[in-house]
Amino acid sequence: MKQFDCVVVGGGMVGAASALSLAELGLKVAVIERNKPVAYSSEQAFDLRVSAISLASEQLLKQLGAWQRLQQCRTCPYKRLAVWEHEQAYTEFNAADIDQSHLGHIIENRLIQLALWQQIENHNSIEMFCPESLLNLEQFTAHVKLTLSSQAITAKLVIAADGANSQVRKLVDIGTTGWDYAQSAMLINVKTELSQQDITWQQYFSTGPVAMLPMPENTASLVWYHEKEEITRLASLSNSKLEQAIKQHFPERLGKVKVVARAPFPLTRRHANQYSKGRVVLVGDAAHTINPMAGQGVNLGFKDVKALQSVLAEAISNGESWHDVRVLARYEQKRRKENLIMMTAMDALYLSFGHVSPLVKFARNTALSLVNKIPLIKNKALAYACGI
Repeated sequence: MKQFDCVVVGGGMVGAASALSLAELGLKVAVIERNKPVAYSSEQAFDLRVSAISLASEQLLKQLGAWQRLQQCRTCPYKRLAVWEHEQAYTEFNAADIDQSHLGHIIENRLIQLALWQQIENHNSIEMFCPESLLNLEQFTAHVKLTLSSQAITAKLVIAADGANSQVRKLVDIGTTGWDYAQSAMLINVKTELSQQDITWQQYFSTGPVAMLPMPENTASLVWYHEKEEITRLASLSNSKLEQAIKQHFPERLGKVKVVARAPFPLTRRHANQYSKGRVVLVGDAAHTINPMAGQGVNLGFKDVKALQSVLAEAISNGESWHDVRVLARYEQKRRKENLIMMTAMDALYLSFGHVSPLVKFARNTALSLVNKIPLIKNKALAYACGI
């Protein structure tokens, strides 16, 4: 039976980053994953699943050696971020205001995962089990036994990075609180008449926001939030009819578009009741699933990765047992409160813009206008969102 210091269940973006960050500490790591990411080719169509990678996440990817690989694929930097409901309350954030060259990058999730996997393949301290599935997990005093579809392995610590429906979380009986939102969203990849833009924007309506994320070349990723029934209807339209609907409901600044691909997806909120239990730790969506309205999902997951690495590194340097439950509790203390604050803020934003009261409408537009007129508040909020 193979023995490891850490086993990461889930080889997605957060799981792969976790494996590399733990290996950096000199630990022997295994990764359990069912599917290998498809290799990159410049001729491939753009994936629908993309992330707005913050400056803090970019720094982590650089630290892990994955950013250099991503630069050889497709990334799209943006320098400005705009939010508004009515034009008079238009608020724009600019990288120059916080002395940065850009605010972040829009990158396909698969390419982030692929760059991290390429780093893993060159790391002697990490063993990849793929394709492989976890069947069972048993915790003992000194180790955890993981039964896989082809063999059994043991570890001193298990990292659950297996997503919102985490099997590991269920096996160790960690409950969650949360709900499904009344709305759904649709991702739409489009060709645009406008050349590469350096801005990402989001306009709010009572039915939900619409957003544009710039992509390389003359392409963009649109996000359309609406009632579930309406998203189902929109998803069933032909490309030409969907293009007409986009023209009617998206702001004029988008320009003409040609639909390339689309897919609807539900909106959910989940928060684990605890981030660690025994020798098991939750990271990323296994610990928290947030409303994607501000694009903070994977960035919160990468913050989990950095926090866990920091806690374990400190324990190792102090001569502590790095897998002790008291050490793992420090990770939860670092991350749970901040994640909860971000989740609550997104819910407040979601509920606020869905409120039809004229007073609430006036208050939120006044707040946006004030933020735009007070640089100190505006820039502090921007720096926090970028993770710097």
